[in-house]
Amino acid sequence: MNKMIKVGMADANVCKAPYALTTLGLGSCVGIVLYDPIKKIAGLVHIMLPDSTKIINNSNKYKFADTGIDSLIKDMTQIGACKANLVSKIAGGAQMFSFGNEQEMMRIGDRNVEATKNKLSSLGIKILAEDTGANYGRTIEFYPETGKLHIKSVGKEPKIL
Repeated sequence: MNKMIKVGMADANVCKAPYALTTLGLGSCVGIVLYDPIKKIAGLVHIMLPDSTKIINNSNKYKFADTGIDSLIKDMTQIGACKANLVSKIAGGAQMFSFGNEQEMMRIGDRNVEATKNKLSSLGIKILAEDTGANYGRTIEFYPETGKLHIKSVGKEPKIL
């Protein structure tokens, strides 16, 4: 039986198997799972915004794609993960509301996904799977024992990546 560790919005946590990680209500936010498949150590960060440099009060490192991923890697290596082994799975980044003029500011979901991919790429961390975009929220669970990411959405079939 896996013990589930909850990750809140603009928050992160790390675990080793047999523990597992979950975050609820990913709308425009992105859930970023980093995983060391050799040590079976996982981390999950629930980011809200793409870029900490554009915000004045950016003390919460987990709120942003750029600083959240760096902080998560640090948290994971402190419990034994090897940075060179890390791979990723991501979910979220939905466009939850439709605006007639598709203003850049309102494309938070797309911008969060793009910032996440750019950051992971710059760190040489491969994205093994993703379930991003569309117009619905997601709840995710990650199991380091199997490396599987379970995705649930209201009115949709559950997915396993």
